[in-house]
Amino acid sequence: MITSPHPCSYLEEKLAQTVFLAPDSLPSHSDYSVLVQNGFRRSGEHIYRPNCESCNACISVRVRVGDFNFKRRRFSRILKKNADLRVTHQHEADLPDLYGLYEKYIEVRHRDGDMFPSTPQQYTSFLRHNLGNCEYLVFSLGDTPVAVAVTDYLSDGMASVYTFFDCDLKNRSLGSMAILYQIQHCQQLGLPFLYLGYWIKECRKMNYKKEFQPLEYYIGDRWLKDQN
Repeated sequence: MITSPHPCSYLEEKLAQTVFLAPDSLPSHSDYSVLVQNGFRRSGEHIYRPNCESCNACISVRVRVGDFNFKRRRFSRILKKNADLRVTHQHEADLPDLYGLYEKYIEVRHRDGDMFPSTPQQYTSFLRHNLGNCEYLVFSLGDTPVAVAVTDYLSDGMASVYTFFDCDLKNRSLGSMAILYQIQHCQQLGLPFLYLGYWIKECRKMNYKKEFQPLEYYIGDRWLKDQN
């Protein structure tokens, strides 16, 4: 399936098209892994890949976790600041306090986007799917959830689907902390890659992904190492 051209969510004055798996097509775990390895991504039940006629700015990126250096000053500082957080792995995200955290995050970060205003139904449809390989990594300060990283397990790594957090705790860099934790978890499981979804050079909101070197980029139907 392919969508009709529609305004791009990331680049002004651009039209986007997206190719989807048929909604009634539920891939196996191995097939889903192959799809992610070939530039696809998940949003709720939808597994998709950009298919724009005149633009190829959306590039899938993944971290080579075995070569990742946690001792970089910024990363060491983030890990130290968040050493008091407790992380639990859940298979459901139906707790009311998790939706409250999501609702606040969308209101603060995405008030000008099509995800605002959030609803419990939108929250569920955006994050949940039936592949059976998803976990919600809940970061809590005491008994209070402050961040949630939605992640899918693949045959060769993990795919970071979405992260939301308490925007009042800016000094903790919770979004980066969630990525660092997923990299650590990949290492513990012996998985070589953390997939971070799409990176767009011209999109300022995606600049943070470049910090998590070494990255590989899916260009021309193959993965290439960063030359920087």
